[in-house]
Amino acid sequence: MKSVWRTPLGVAAALLAILPGLKTPPGTLSAQEVANGDRPTVFLDCAARNCNQTYFRTEMPWINWARQPQDAHVHLIMTSQGTGAGGTEYRLDFIGAQEYEYEDQLLYQAPPTNTQRETLDEITHAIGVGVLHFATVHGFLDDVDTFREITEQVEHRGEEFDPAERMVTSEEVEDPWNFWVFRLGGNTEVNGEQTRQTTQIRGNASASRVTRTWKMNFRGDFNVNRREIDLPDDGTFTDERTDWGFTELVAYSLADRWSIGVQGEVRKITRFNQKFRWEFTPALEYSVFPYEEATRRAFTFQYRIGPAYREYIEETIYGWISETRWEEALEIEFSQRQPWGNASIRINGSHFIHNTELYAVNLRGDLNFRVLRGLNLNAEGGIGWVNDQIYLSAQGATDAEALLNLRQRAQDFNYGFEVGFSFQFGSIYNNVVNNRFGGGGWWR
Repeated sequence: MKSVWRTPLGVAAALLAILPGLKTPPGTLSAQEVANGDRPTVFLDCAARNCNQTYFRTEMPWINWARQPQDAHVHLIMTSQGTGAGGTEYRLDFIGAQEYEYEDQLLYQAPPTNTQRETLDEITHAIGVGVLHFATVHGFLDDVDTFREITEQVEHRGEEFDPAERMVTSEEVEDPWNFWVFRLGGNTEVNGEQTRQTTQIRGNASASRVTRTWKMNFRGDFNVNRREIDLPDDGTFTDERTDWGFTELVAYSLADRWSIGVQGEVRKITRFNQKFRWEFTPALEYSVFPYEEATRRAFTFQYRIGPAYREYIEETIYGWISETRWEEALEIEFSQRQPWGNASIRINGSHFIHNTELYAVNLRGDLNFRVLRGLNLNAEGGIGWVNDQIYLSAQGATDAEALLNLRQRAQDFNYGFEVGFSFQFGSIYNNVVNNRFGGGGWWR
């Protein structure tokens, strides 16, 4: 079975309806009051914000929390993505494990004004409703008094909010802001020691509007960075630079799996020898899977083509102080998160229209795979072939700029790889939470 619950309160109410005459106030049922064999066992596979498993264990002691997916009755995959208003949409997929045939899905949206505690409480309620539905279908918690008390706990936790009220479209509400969201931010950072000091001033502003057919993002930022380093033999090295930029994205949902858009940029990038840069890039994207499944699986093809103008700080290795060049690029991305683990791969290729020998190709990927019980293998890495650095300064980088990575240098390739594993054995359950000596300290 498969359904999309957009009103967890409605499900909880339906469960309560089978218990006529319930009048008792909500209580707190401890884990010890429910036998392990009667409790549903859940493995939480979380790749979302607010994955506070200790909090979930504390607030839902009637659930058996498994350490390995092989020991669970239901495999819960929790993912998230941002909403147009700056909040977060959580997707909870409940997949039956072992001999239990089950599949269900719940969506919950946390508004941007939520505190972390409010969001955690509401996620806890959503998980509770989903697991309680699984337990009802498969005959767990068959003791009437126990079931009644747990159901009341789940319903009571969610009585002050209704996630359904937060899932709206532009046709369903009157919004005086017409779905526009604005943000301002900035910070100053100073750090150093006797022989060196770094000062940074950063600021940003953004405006965005997201509906089911349109996605618009506009963002501006600036960064002032000053370094002073006392050298052992040659005085003081001082470097001060100011970079700024403005980017925009306007995308339109052309069809179920097709989108078109325009990306633009105006920027100063000192490290890349660019005093002023602008580009205007139309793009076309196709998604093999429905866009609604993006947090669990995605397979997209994106093609971009457009002009870019660059005015350089210093003359380039090709003898230009400014130039306009057309570029085209193709990006392919595949990712998925399944009970066996998660994996993603992205390949991006681009070149200049006036000279196809000036190109760049980048390949990036990661994998987290459950090999067998308790043994996980993880790997990530990437490699890039670079032959499009037309912006490089003819003067090159000084020794200090090279050591501090302040100026981009010529290269043919770049790479990075990481491989690891984890192995866990011992107790398959541990629902006990002990927060002693967990408050942090100077050694943490």
